[in-house]
Amino acid sequence: MANIDIILPKMGESVTDATILKWLKKEGDKVEADEPLAEIATDKVDSEVPSTTSGILKKRLFEEGQVVQVGSVIAVIETPGGSEIRPVPVTVAEDKPVAVPADTPNGSAFRANAAAVSLPVSPAGYSKRSQSGRFYSPLVRNIARQEGVSMQDLENIPGSGEGGRLTKKDILAFIPLKKQASPQVPASAVSSPALTPPSVVPSPVLSGEHEIVEMDRMRKLIAEHMVMSKHTSPHVTSFVEADVTGMVTWREKVKAEFEKREKEKITFTPIFIEAVVKAIRDFPMINVSIDGSRIIVKRNINIGMATALPSGNLIVPVIKKADHLNLLGLTRTVNDLASRARANKLKPDEIQDGTFTITNVGTFGNLMGTPIINQPQVAILATGSIKKKPVVIESPEGDTIGIRHMMFLSLSYDHRVVDGALGGSFLRRIADYLEKFDVNRIL
Repeated sequence: MANIDIILPKMGESVTDATILKWLKKEGDKVEADEPLAEIATDKVDSEVPSTTSGILKKRLFEEGQVVQVGSVIAVIETPGGSEIRPVPVTVAEDKPVAVPADTPNGSAFRANAAAVSLPVSPAGYSKRSQSGRFYSPLVRNIARQEGVSMQDLENIPGSGEGGRLTKKDILAFIPLKKQASPQVPASAVSSPALTPPSVVPSPVLSGEHEIVEMDRMRKLIAEHMVMSKHTSPHVTSFVEADVTGMVTWREKVKAEFEKREKEKITFTPIFIEAVVKAIRDFPMINVSIDGSRIIVKRNINIGMATALPSGNLIVPVIKKADHLNLLGLTRTVNDLASRARANKLKPDEIQDGTFTITNVGTFGNLMGTPIINQPQVAILATGSIKKKPVVIESPEGDTIGIRHMMFLSLSYDHRVVDGALGGSFLRRIADYLEKFDVNRIL
């Protein structure tokens, strides 16, 4: 017999840990290769961890609700064959205090560097329990010790993690509130949700005329991501109006034949993506991110498309290397990603590494929008609804008035690196590509 370690896989550059939501197998159960062992959740997407081999689940090293670092061993599979049993290579880091800068009231400097902190991991589990049975990670305990937060205070701080788990965001939000409060005020009297700033007014007393709906995990993450983006980037939004009559006419002409041939529909989204890709080639400084005072120019053009979910939440699947796909390839990829996004079947890698995002506010009948940048990108395009309008048409023979299909495009961009000239020119170029769409194009 031999032991095989099951490792929590890497799920994108920005994902450093995951929460084990549910074990799908018990110790002693038989498992097949590629059979799911556990359901996990990251700050991006829910997913499953499959077994890399067939055998018997010998040991589960973490409990449901615990947070595990990427690269950690989460389980051991016993397989037939082989005489040598390998020990489980779990790295145990030294449990050192973590200093939170005193001049950072909300711990932003700490959050920015938290990924560099080495967290203790042991076969007995990542988190430790209090007498009440509540989990506290070593990181949370170290912050509490440094800031003088008692165990009684920890017990009374509301947790925003899975199953009410206390996260570093919760305790960092609580610390300035505790300092502002009187020493006699217990932690239970201090409101400390991760998204509530210290200066917010107390919540009003609600009567029976109101309904209280708790944010789900994804909505909390979206809220944090949006607030972070507005704090990070000085947003500027530019607008253009485009005559897309040729594009609309072409789609009307080919959509029935395309659906019959390909067994799927062609929407305007892949056409928008194609125009964006062409414009990025013309203005590559839009396809960048910022690292301190450095500008990182991305070689690949990875287009994210904001997709509304049945739950009302939002997810952004990414079309990798969109510049390598023709319009037919873009259409198939867009339809596939959108369909699996709504069915919650996206893989973690499919929502990572986007370099530019498109959101279609026209789907909801909106003329235009001012979207929030999807960090760490520096620009996002919103496409408005397409409306028939009377328009002045210029020609060598004189001006006439005709009915045209018109739409607004809006581009929000990070003014730290994208100035008005670049942002405006890039947006105008997208409109130019849409307006010059070839009505005789063969798909």
